[in-house]
Amino acid sequence: MSGCTSATEEPERRATPSDPETPPGEGATIATLAEPSELTTGLESPWGLTFLPDGSALVSERLTGEILRVPAQGGDAQPVGVVPDVDVSSEGGLLGIVASPDFDLDRTVYAYLSGVDENRVVAITAADDFESLAVERVLLDGIETADRHHGGRIVIGPDGHLWVGTGDAFQPENAATADSLNGKILRIAVDGSVPDDNPTGSVIYSSGHRNVQGIAFGPDGTAYATELGHRTWDEINVLRPGADYGWPASEGVAGDAGERPLVTLHPDEASPSGVAYAEGSLWIGALGGQRLWQLPVDGGAATEEPIAHHVGEYGRIRTVEVAPDGSLWVITSNTDLATWGGTDPRPGDDRILRIEVNRP
Repeated sequence: MSGCTSATEEPERRATPSDPETPPGEGATIATLAEPSELTTGLESPWGLTFLPDGSALVSERLTGEILRVPAQGGDAQPVGVVPDVDVSSEGGLLGIVASPDFDLDRTVYAYLSGVDENRVVAITAADDFESLAVERVLLDGIETADRHHGGRIVIGPDGHLWVGTGDAFQPENAATADSLNGKILRIAVDGSVPDDNPTGSVIYSSGHRNVQGIAFGPDGTAYATELGHRTWDEINVLRPGADYGWPASEGVAGDAGERPLVTLHPDEASPSGVAYAEGSLWIGALGGQRLWQLPVDGGAATEEPIAHHVGEYGRIRTVEVAPDGSLWVITSNTDLATWGGTDPRPGDDRILRIEVNRP
């Protein structure tokens, strides 16, 4: 195993990740993981996950357009409904979802989905009995669609706004084009309006991204994002208002355009998708790399080299979220048709795993 370097190193200088077989022992100064347990199986191309006030979770399936509900303690996923007008492509479909902080009152879930002509962010209402859903309104449209590079992650930040990662729609120049919503981090209010403090005066928060599939926040409000690179470097970035992250002029530490990444990883060991923050570390799902990366951070700085966990054990990892009890819920992605450098499904795929995080 190899394949990471700090943002300040030259591309040819490769740092060596910590060995997952020898995690920090007694007296460790960083968080460690307990053994995974299985919560549910038999999912088809799961993509997004969001927790509800009662501890259960909703899961989106990219290819079916369906939203399912998983009990807080695990068990069979129950269908809630199919989101209409979802167009499936190699990487498009029903992607990220996030529940309203006031879900008990408004029954609202926000979703990022692909349509025939464009990608969009919508507000969905779930019935009280979780047996149906309806698209209530479109919050944001005009995001160019394509066969690949949709981005798709949507989260609610500590500011109460929706943060959305988009891809360049397989047109690299979109990321550097000021009037394109592609290759960007977008930030909108939950009613679809532009927050007054957005740095560009538009929904665009940052630009120069290739394909963002993960956004998470530290306890101090620092925003982090994972970005799939081309052939050389994947990135973990600290998001800054109005910043340009260099794509397509730069990829990772190759090139001098834009903000430097916090950490870079090689695509064959990463292809990062979902990311979550817990107990002083970022936890990053790797698709092509088929592992769970841990990156200890503090205030927007990496404090240790990345550590790889469960290399090859569960295949591709799409999504990582922190449950109300502090554990990680991890979604595999082996039944997805877009298995670029992927793996054949294992019996029971796709699944959700629960992993307790041990405090340092």
